[in-house]
Amino acid sequence: MKKGIVHKIALVTLLLMLAILVLGASGVGAQQGSQPQLVGSDLGLKGKLGEAIANAPVGTGKGEIDPNAPRGAFGIPGAPQINYLVAILWAIWVGWIFSTVGAFGGIMAGVGHMTVYGLGDYIKTFKNTAPQVNKLLTDSIRTSNQFLVGLSSLLSTINYLRAKRLAWPLGLALGLGSIVGAVAIPALTGGKVSFSQYQGWFGLFVFVVGGVLLYETTPRGQASKKAAKEAAKAFEQSIKEKKDEASQGIRVTQWGLTESKFTFFGVEFKFNPIWAFVGGVVIAAISAFLGVGGGFLYVPYLTSIVGLPMFVVAGTSAMAVLVSMLTSITTYITVAGAAMDWGMIGVELIGVFIGSMIGPRTQKYIPDIWLKRIFVLLALYVGLGYFSKGFFGTAWVPM
Repeated sequence: MKKGIVHKIALVTLLLMLAILVLGASGVGAQQGSQPQLVGSDLGLKGKLGEAIANAPVGTGKGEIDPNAPRGAFGIPGAPQINYLVAILWAIWVGWIFSTVGAFGGIMAGVGHMTVYGLGDYIKTFKNTAPQVNKLLTDSIRTSNQFLVGLSSLLSTINYLRAKRLAWPLGLALGLGSIVGAVAIPALTGGKVSFSQYQGWFGLFVFVVGGVLLYETTPRGQASKKAAKEAAKAFEQSIKEKKDEASQGIRVTQWGLTESKFTFFGVEFKFNPIWAFVGGVVIAAISAFLGVGGGFLYVPYLTSIVGLPMFVVAGTSAMAVLVSMLTSITTYITVAGAAMDWGMIGVELIGVFIGSMIGPRTQKYIPDIWLKRIFVLLALYVGLGYFSKGFFGTAWVPM
């Protein structure tokens, strides 16, 4: 295995371990002082969230629960009301962007839940008054993000497999590895992450990945992607000439434990399934921690380390994401006790379905380099915004 690949995997693992250590060292409880009057009832809310609500201070101020207020998100009195029209329109965007570039579905879902719907600022108000409410709702945001990505990844996997633009042996190896990370992180961090911590790390990882892909769009970064550029050029030419692109799509030529090969438009690509499995473990661990699909990490992995063109990356990423999403969602709900707003999720899934059906049909008309540039612009902007807001309290860019 190339030395540079080992260094990249080690760096990602180090960042993940640093995140977990910081979380373990910063679990600060509610401030000591005079004991406020508590709600004293779960208000009909099930599970761990109901228990946390019963122990939250009662009142009409920030960080307090008013039992007489209209119920909003997650069934909590006084929580923001979800505008279902906005939710379905945003979910269409989530489905389209994920199914187009193979990433950013979970990140855009997170932007919707935290910023567009106003849930982020609401959850933050409980940081000191009811820290367990803060942390449980953070888990709910993480899981809600993954529901949207889960459906989009399922639809994208089916569509790209039919179009023969999915390297399924590679997607399978990544997906199997993702099961380990997707189980471990929700079990270890569920109910322990404050919203500010989550938002800050969310932004940092996204920003760093955006920087890596920005480099790849430069002439120097593109110089090492000869095979990917050759395949992408051949694919784009077939689209212009309106040829049957599926006939020249993914063809598996070798399938083994230490080396597998496939071709795409006459260009051969190869990878080591063992290292793909390890990559799946690391990527799923980070994405489960952030409550996203992991496509924003699978994409640079597939383009930088494996060297695939973006036309193949989206579907392959979707397959790996699908496996990790099914695992992570189940663990968050059953082990961490994340609460779900099923009305919001149901409306969003309709939008995701629409967007995910459009994405694979429009992706082939967007040049390979522009798919990367879309990814980079979103990563740098969103990453900087949430990093600054989570760790410094103020977004450095409009959000």
